[in-house]
Amino acid sequence: MRAYIRLRLAHLLLLISLSFAECFYIPGWSIRSYQDDEAIPLFVNKVYSDNTQLQYAYYDLPFVCPATGQFHAGSAFTSGHSISLNLGEVLRGDRIVTSDYELNMGRDTECKFLCYRQVDRLAIRRAQELVSKGYVAEWIVDNLPGATKFVTSDNQHKYYAAGFKMGYKDYSPRTGKARYFINNHLTIVIRWRRAPGSKGERGEKVVVGFEVYTKSVGPNHRNSNGCPADLHGHNDGMELYLAPNSTGVYANRYAQSSYQPPEEDNPEDGGSMQIPYTYSVYFREEKSIEWSNRWDLYFVNQTQSSRIHWLAILNSLTIAAGLTAFVAVILTRTIRGEIKNLSKEGGTILEDGKVKLRRKKPTSGTSTPKFREKSSDGLLDQGIDADNEADVSSDEESIEEVTGWKLLHGDVFRTPAYGGLLAPLIGSGMQLLFMATGLLFLSCLGILNPSFRGGFVSVGVGLFIFAGVFSGYFSGRVYKTFGGQNWRKNTLMTALLFPGLLFVLVFVLNLFVWAQASSTALPFFTLVGLVTLWLFIQVPLVYAGSWYGFVRSSPWEHPTKTNVIPRQIPQQAWHAKGVQVILISGLIPFFVVFIELLFVFKSLWLDKSGYYYVFGFLAVVSVILILTVMEVTIVTTYYLLCSENYNWWWQSFFIGGGSAVWVFLCCIWYYFTKLHIEGFISSLLFFSYSFLACVVYGLLTGTVGFLTAYAFVRRIYGAIKAD
Repeated sequence: MRAYIRLRLAHLLLLISLSFAECFYIPGWSIRSYQDDEAIPLFVNKVYSDNTQLQYAYYDLPFVCPATGQFHAGSAFTSGHSISLNLGEVLRGDRIVTSDYELNMGRDTECKFLCYRQVDRLAIRRAQELVSKGYVAEWIVDNLPGATKFVTSDNQHKYYAAGFKMGYKDYSPRTGKARYFINNHLTIVIRWRRAPGSKGERGEKVVVGFEVYTKSVGPNHRNSNGCPADLHGHNDGMELYLAPNSTGVYANRYAQSSYQPPEEDNPEDGGSMQIPYTYSVYFREEKSIEWSNRWDLYFVNQTQSSRIHWLAILNSLTIAAGLTAFVAVILTRTIRGEIKNLSKEGGTILEDGKVKLRRKKPTSGTSTPKFREKSSDGLLDQGIDADNEADVSSDEESIEEVTGWKLLHGDVFRTPAYGGLLAPLIGSGMQLLFMATGLLFLSCLGILNPSFRGGFVSVGVGLFIFAGVFSGYFSGRVYKTFGGQNWRKNTLMTALLFPGLLFVLVFVLNLFVWAQASSTALPFFTLVGLVTLWLFIQVPLVYAGSWYGFVRSSPWEHPTKTNVIPRQIPQQAWHAKGVQVILISGLIPFFVVFIELLFVFKSLWLDKSGYYYVFGFLAVVSVILILTVMEVTIVTTYYLLCSENYNWWWQSFFIGGGSAVWVFLCCIWYYFTKLHIEGFISSLLFFSYSFLACVVYGLLTGTVGFLTAYAFVRRIYGAIKAD
């Protein structure tokens, strides 16, 4: 009977789970199928360029067809209605709006007139500016961005670049002056295939591709419906040019001269021109592409890219293997050998930096002192047997000098200067580490993918806020270990330090972007929402974690006592001093991530129409990076201790995050050698975002370095006996 009840309960839970699974929706995972002649909504989003960091909403442009505000089949809203966006979409500058373009599954449209747009000189000048900077437009059909199709050099494979050009620029063969043309006719090609399962048996279809082909067609030779008379033949382009009213005056004045007077545009002279907009729609069956793989075409040259990523991993593993061998030598041969020799001699380190050796008096012949290593769970936890201690009274005692890291047993755990600042930094680093780990994990599972528009940023913000608990806990416990008393002050600093820096930087940058009327600017209510999340959710979570870490948890215990009078630090070598040791140590982790870093830069700055998709490789490189940072910190900390420098607290943090300096220098190199960013605002955004990313990277790796060094120092000094 009980077995039957358990079986029924399991069956009920399974049904509940399946019902939730059907309700649970991740964009890109739910298949949308269409019947023949069913309307397919087309959304317009924004325009962007690889040459600038400023984006603009498509319907905010003064030279495109505005929304008519009419209802269209397939949409519950009128054209021009803004679609609700998640936080990530808003932060990345998306402004998705319903449009007047009409698409019906399987119905080809040779040409359809959209509108005549009357533009003045200011609108023409604006269009010329966007065309000259290479702006592309992003439209969306069935969650797929409209793409420009390209073919590889061997004509074997095709791939997509998201977006399509707003226009093009060439030079007049007669005068040599630049001319600008607007792409006012668009050919939309929808690739489809039969829907899987029972829906396909009913004749329903799914969209597997969305291509846009552009053409510039002049205003002449058009039919009564506004479409070009010969759409597929040669047509003069729609030039963005309006002759100045003063041209005739200058032409008469310099009629007999070879001098060409400059053209002067007066934006208020009332001059205007009409731009006709038309479009065509074609549906083509595509049997070679599965719905689940329809995003693969947006990932350019995956085979060659994978080879380079494997090369990057091999390079990182080689560096990490060399460091691992070096650390193993330090732990197993150098440090353990010194401790073992000290234990064999029956030594005890005195407060004056000398070792007292206890040797048994010789009786007849030669004898050796008796000792036995104490069993311990740790690798380096060894001690002197109690039986050996009982024979001390009959031993001769001699004192020998001790050098190196063993001298610092009375100073190595001395509370660092500005420990009240170091503790919040460690807390913020743990918060960022949790966020980065969660993002990489979800990306490797495929939950965060390009079809989940804005998902990476939205989930990242959520993880960062939730990780405030870990930030408060580690900050509070480190602060208590440092002997701090005012834990509420430490909590407030932890909750406000890094998030406050982030908010101030974003707010100041937002003022510059607001002045440019760019969609990159965050709306006012979005800023209010972010502040609300920060102050009313994250701050209480930090407080709860800090309370548990300081009040409920005990501080980490140190194996040796700290002397009252600090020991004098001898003169250090030039390469062991502050800045030098940080820069030298940071080079090795930088070499580990350098190749993968170039791929990230390309996706973020150089090729915005592509998507970064190799999160599996990124996760592997990140794990190797963390291991490398840990090993570099151990080696450098051991070297500093051997140089009798016990100020390792801050040094370990900066050594762990030292590669952030090289990453920022790499950003500067990439800006001047690879990018073609134009304008002060775009350059300001690039360097500000790069600086912020390097701060995040430095806090994360610095925290890893600090905790690794702390565990290392506790282990080696816990293995010796000091009086």
